Amino acid sequence: MLVYPSGLDLSSPHLRFLTARLRERRRAIGSRWRRLSAGRQALLTLAHLRNGHPYAQLAAGFGIGTTTAYRYITEAVDVLAALAPSLAEVVQSASTKAFVLLDGTLLPTDRIAADRPFYSGKHKKHGMNVQVLADPAGRLLWASPALPGAIHDVRAAREHGIIDTLADAGIKRWADKGYRGAGGTVRTPCWGRWETLSTGQQAVNRSHAKIRALVEPAIATLKTWRLLRKLRCSTTRITHLVQAVLTLHLTGSN
Repeated sequence: MLVYPSGLDLSSPHLRFLTARLRERRRAIGSRWRRLSAGRQALLTLAHLRNGHPYAQLAAGFGIGTTTAYRYITEAVDVLAALAPSLAEVVQSASTKAFVLLDGTLLPTDRIAADRPFYSGKHKKHGMNVQVLADPAGRLLWASPALPGAIHDVRAAREHGIIDTLADAGIKRWADKGYRGAGGTVRTPCWGRWETLSTGQQAVNRSHAKIRALVEPAIATLKTWRLLRKLRCSTTRITHLVQAVLTLHLTGSN
């Protein structure tokens, strides 16, 4: 396999943050010697998450075995995932905002056609449903654990407790038609075909669409981590990957 130098479009605070967390982890478990330093392990993990490179390619580039690369990356991802903010913590910080934006996105996977629970009829592909909360400026605040793609957005929001938690905090949420009937403080557009809506309802829907569209940058931010654009791992690991990416994003934006 040929090896070549490559760049990573991340800032040094990402590397310093993860390196420090890995050093703490090594001290906690009493790890003495490893093939890679904490800094190199952090760089390996960031390259995997940001660029989506497979373990074999990364292993060749870092001069380690594929199994070792997998083990190092899994350890670092678990460390990051444990630091991701909970929904309650996000709601507390969002209580000062006028409203939040709620939307769902599908993270495509390489599931086969027989895996019906992971097939999204809306997106016509297999994947995992992740709910996203953003502030009024479109900045990513929180991403939920991943559920099978066949689950509709409103059901996913309920299962994660998003509807009740934000309602209890009195925080208004703007969402699309996929959340119709959610209740609480969720604001959705007027239901019906455009031509059957009154002039006032059409105006409301246009205004609603402009506000709700602000969530798109938050979803795009999540998917700048290229690994999430086409997941080839076990579905049981996807929640950890999403939480790890969320931790790194919030670290870099602070």
